[in-house]
Amino acid sequence: MAMDAEPVISPGDSASAGDDGHAEPGRYRPGYEVVAEQILQFIAELEMSPGDRMPTEKELAARLGASRTVVREAIKILSATGRVSAQRGRGLYVADGQGVLGGTGFGGFFIPTNLDHIFMLFEFRRVQEIAASRLAAAQASPAELRVIEAAVQTCRHGHQSGDLARFEAGDDAFHLAVAAASHNFFLVAAVREARRLQRQASVIGIRGVGGHAAEAVEEHDAIYRAIRDGRPDAAAEATVVHLDNTLLDYRREIQRRVFGENLP
Repeated sequence: MAMDAEPVISPGDSASAGDDGHAEPGRYRPGYEVVAEQILQFIAELEMSPGDRMPTEKELAARLGASRTVVREAIKILSATGRVSAQRGRGLYVADGQGVLGGTGFGGFFIPTNLDHIFMLFEFRRVQEIAASRLAAAQASPAELRVIEAAVQTCRHGHQSGDLARFEAGDDAFHLAVAAASHNFFLVAAVREARRLQRQASVIGIRGVGGHAAEAVEEHDAIYRAIRDGRPDAAAEATVVHLDNTLLDYRREIQRRVFGENLP
């Protein structure tokens, strides 16, 4: 892809942009978060494809009006989330998409601080996980029920001990175990990919289960009990409650971090 075109990108800044597009003082965001989003915007505006070579770190710093240190941190974020490939001695490349969503425009350019993207991701999760919980309630084996229950307990212990890593490991294990109990490998792949995208928000410090971690544990337990008792409708309803509450937590955190606003 030719690199001659110059997309319009605002200079890197550590403040949030207001409605008029200008940075608003006093509303801090780490500079690397802002620059990471600007690099994604750059890739999208140039319609670059996986495998296309990107400008160098120095060139990106000049184009974005940011320091090389901040650009370097942004590249680390994008490398960790699978958007950019930093190849030693060769430079920076748009990363190849991975997984069932990786090749799509949404999966390839998901911005974890973009509320519209978060809403779309949770709409997608609703479709998958409601179906998965219904199927699991109809056909989960005793062994699969034990795996789901163990994941609920891992979340519970992680919350009670204040061990965030343990809680998040249990959260991942729970949703994947429910998907596995659906006996539909397409649903398993879709749930895994959606959670991969969701984890990208955690990489830059935004977590969906924040203020309602205790409730999330009980929501997991409600889903598990409905599946264990063979009640598909109840499992679906409990899944909706859990995903809606998690989405609300993401929305609150994004509004607070990006826009400096607190939602009720």
